[in-house]
Amino acid sequence: MATIRDLTYDLLRRNGITTIFGNPGSNELPFLQDFPSDFRYILALHEGVAIGIADGYAQATGRTALVNLHSAAGTGNAMGGFANAWNSHSRLVVTAGQQTRAMIGVEPLLTNIDATTLPKPLVKWSYEPARAEDAPLAFSRALHLSSLPAAGPVYLSIPYDDWSKPAEPESLRLLERAVFAAGALSAAATAALAAHLDRSVNPVVVLGPDVDAARANEHAVRLAERLKAPVWVAPSAPRCSFPTTHPNFRGLLPAGMASLSRLLEGHDLVLVAGAPVFRYHQYEPGPLLPPGAELIQVTCDPDEAARAPMGDAVVGDVGLILAALADAVGEAARAAPQPRETPPRSAPGARPLTAERVLDLMNELAPPDAIYVNESTSTIEAMWERLRWEKPGSYYFGAAGGLGFAMPAAVGVQLAEPERQVIAVIGDGSANYSVTALWTAAQHNVPVVFVIMRNGTYGALRWFAGVLNAKGVPALDVPDIDFVSIAKGYGLEAERVDDDDAFAAAFTRALRAGRPTLIEVATAWPTP
Repeated sequence: MATIRDLTYDLLRRNGITTIFGNPGSNELPFLQDFPSDFRYILALHEGVAIGIADGYAQATGRTALVNLHSAAGTGNAMGGFANAWNSHSRLVVTAGQQTRAMIGVEPLLTNIDATTLPKPLVKWSYEPARAEDAPLAFSRALHLSSLPAAGPVYLSIPYDDWSKPAEPESLRLLERAVFAAGALSAAATAALAAHLDRSVNPVVVLGPDVDAARANEHAVRLAERLKAPVWVAPSAPRCSFPTTHPNFRGLLPAGMASLSRLLEGHDLVLVAGAPVFRYHQYEPGPLLPPGAELIQVTCDPDEAARAPMGDAVVGDVGLILAALADAVGEAARAAPQPRETPPRSAPGARPLTAERVLDLMNELAPPDAIYVNESTSTIEAMWERLRWEKPGSYYFGAAGGLGFAMPAAVGVQLAEPERQVIAVIGDGSANYSVTALWTAAQHNVPVVFVIMRNGTYGALRWFAGVLNAKGVPALDVPDIDFVSIAKGYGLEAERVDDDDAFAAAFTRALRAGRPTLIEVATAWPTP
């Protein structure tokens, strides 16, 4: 008779999940014993790194990834990763080992007390089976829930003595289940929405990460071209859903009410697809929309639709809806948008380099289909202005506003996309949150190129201190960190550069190396 452990591994196989990301402890060993030869375990040295790698992998593949954490302590270490996964609609099943059922009542060491409450509200569902025989159904439910719209992380706490118990024969039915979501609009609803767009005098399109997640970028392009509408990316976007080289592309919207509204002035209809309305950051009071404008949101997330403070919303499959609209709208008679003004190429010769110069060099030297994973928060606007992102899945950024996402996510994205080069652009402040991801990259020979932009300060915090007029703030500098030595200690090739020629040479070598490498580049903090 199959054990619960045997049935769970068969269930994972049935759902195409044979990679597990994690950092296990004693409670997890009974699940991992006699580890199946057709599975692989990607070990991270910290739980936050484990969930970050899995998040990058899940986003890049568009499939559910499995994360294995250790009880309450491991879950706590991974909470920043839960926040990113929740905001990115990442398909994760996160498991944590619970103490044996025989002792849970006396709360011994490593008991996950109130296990189902611990990860809330950053999961779609959190569960601990009432009896061992319910574990396979719990796993099946978690796998389906993680991918049903709106996708997101789910959490299972499993007592470690459950795995050896016999599975109930009827549980085998779980292996044959398939669950699908159907989110297309009816023909009448599509026609009505298309007619609304056709009546617009000067529409504008705002795209968010769920367009890229649905791989609906080409439909967004077709729709924008037929409407002859400019395209903005929603504020604080963690993905790029429209080619940055397209003449309709305008850039990244600011995360303040007044600034965003000013940029949309003159438009009578704002179509927002695959994004919240809107994810603001700095407090900048002003109108939610410019005078005379109305807004329509297309989203996969009912919560995003319900909490929007203005406009109408349509909840469904973002990709299917955009494809249908692109087919249904008429060819607008107005003139097409003129290409935006792009910044001039940065001048060579500065020492240390400007961040803009580093980005220009990367853009010239990297493959056209390179993937960028960003956590250089003070250079976000420059990246959107200067880098060439033309294919789906070309850009990833932490969606929750915290640090520690990009280094592990880059490893996960590269595991998912071995044919494309992943370049992680990391600030020297950000890098310290998840630097152990370098070890995992080295152990599995994941050929990410890590570029550390070292300016010795938390650049985004310095900028925000100016926004808030907060003077005399301590702890904004991070001097004297040797990332080259750290990287070499974890097993990477690494070097330090501080001028154009040295960076170009090091970056070219890294692209050709076929193994993980790190370049620490001295960059200047811009003078206000």
